[in-house]
Amino acid sequence: MTMDQPDRRQSADGPAGGAPLRRRGKALETAIFEAALDQLTSGGFARMTMEGVAGAAQTGKAALYRRWASKADLVMDALVAAMPPPTGIPDLGSAEAELRHVVQGYIVVLNSRLGAAVRTLMGELDHERAEFFKGFLHERVVEPTAAGILGILRRGEARGDVRKGAAVSTVADVMPAMLLYRAKFCGGVCDEEFGEELLGQVLLPMVRP
Repeated sequence: MTMDQPDRRQSADGPAGGAPLRRRGKALETAIFEAALDQLTSGGFARMTMEGVAGAAQTGKAALYRRWASKADLVMDALVAAMPPPTGIPDLGSAEAELRHVVQGYIVVLNSRLGAAVRTLMGELDHERAEFFKGFLHERVVEPTAAGILGILRRGEARGDVRKGAAVSTVADVMPAMLLYRAKFCGGVCDEEFGEELLGQVLLPMVRP
C-alpha cells in the first residue's frame, strides 16, 4: 500500500465494503438512535433487529451490543434522546392561551418521528413486553404534561379565569389521557382540528369559572 492509496480495510465494527470511515462518540450514537427509530417506525418492534440498525447506522452490531444488551434497551435510550427537553410553560396571560400552547406542542410531538415510534410501540407491544416502555411514557410524557397543566390551572385560579377547585390532578390528567387514547385507539390522528376540539369542547368547559 502506497501513501496515496488509503487503506480501505474495515475493523470488526465497521461496515462492509468501501464505506465511509466510522463515526465515533456522539455522532455514532446519534446515527444509531436515528436508525433505531427509523427501523421501528418502518417495520415495527417485532421485525426490528440490531443487525438492521447497525447496517442503517453504517456500523457493526458489536458496537451496539457494547452499549445495549437488547433492542428494547436501545429503543428506550433512542426515545429518551429524541424527547424534547422539558421546558416551563410561559405565562401567556390566560389559561386558554396556555392550554392551547400545551395542546399544540403535544400534537407536534405526536406527529413527529418520536410520536410515530411511540404509536408503533403502543399498538404492537403486548402487556409483558410493554413494561419497559410504560415507565418511560409515564415519567417523560404523562407526568410532566399533567404537572404543567396543574401550573396553568393554579395561575388561572389566581387570575380568576379558572374556577376555584379546578386545579386538581383529575382535571390535569384529562388532556394527556385523551391524546394518548386518540393515538392508540383512533388511528393515531391527532391534528390541529382535534386539538381545538379538545380545547373548546372538553378542557375549557371543565375549568371556566
